[in-house]
Amino acid sequence: MIRRRFFVPRPKFKSYAELNAWLEDRCLAFSKANKHPELRDKTIWEVFEEERPSLVPCVGPFDGFHAVPASVSKTCLVRFDKNRYSVDARAVGRPVEIRAYADRLECWQDGRIVGQHERAFGRDKTIFNPLHYIPVLARKPGALRNGAPFKEWELPMPIRRVWRKLERQPGGDRQMVDILSTVLTDGLEAVEAACAEALSHNVHSAGVVLNILARHREPPPPLTITTPDALKLACEPIADCTRYDSLRRTQNGTIRRDGRDGKAEALRNEGRL
Repeated sequence: MIRRRFFVPRPKFKSYAELNAWLEDRCLAFSKANKHPELRDKTIWEVFEEERPSLVPCVGPFDGFHAVPASVSKTCLVRFDKNRYSVDARAVGRPVEIRAYADRLECWQDGRIVGQHERAFGRDKTIFNPLHYIPVLARKPGALRNGAPFKEWELPMPIRRVWRKLERQPGGDRQMVDILSTVLTDGLEAVEAACAEALSHNVHSAGVVLNILARHREPPPPLTITTPDALKLACEPIADCTRYDSLRRTQNGTIRRDGRDGKAEALRNEGRL
């Protein structure tokens, strides 16, 4: 009955979030406006409010998915529901478990996610994540120019500017691959900031960008510790090495030294140290 009431004619939405918000509003309005089928003197909402204290609290969203096994092709792709999705290149050669949710797709291998995409509907679509192919670029840097996963890669402007400059240099593809490899460890925002800093100094080589990233990884300097007033010296010592001469006995106004007169003797005058 509820399906016919709410979904006939079939509504259209841009996302599942929009659908859920609309459906929640409709359910609340329906429960407040209609009588309970058994307790006719109360609305559905009033009965729900009375039962609410006895209900088990919700601990989180239900993890509902459809799991199927799949094999990874040599091009780092898995097939599901007539579409293809990319996974991490290191997952090639071993099976994965595809967990299909209503709005996304997760590929699991050895207890970790090796690929995650928004679920595509229709057929014969190929959904790439360029980061999955970074290990492949380490062996074939030339694929960065013409490889299908990288043709529509929307990189931040500082990284794209560095890429354009390196394209015109011998070995520039290899340098760009070195820069993109750090996205896996440092994150896209950190690499973007490093490229922007390098360009501000009119340089764009991979060595400079990697050096900037390495400096940003260093821990910040320790905070200056404020000395409590109780530990501050009332009279700070003055560096004066000449006072050590007073520890040697003098004879006729001169300091005795080791030699024919024997070893010089020190005065035990601790108050002057």
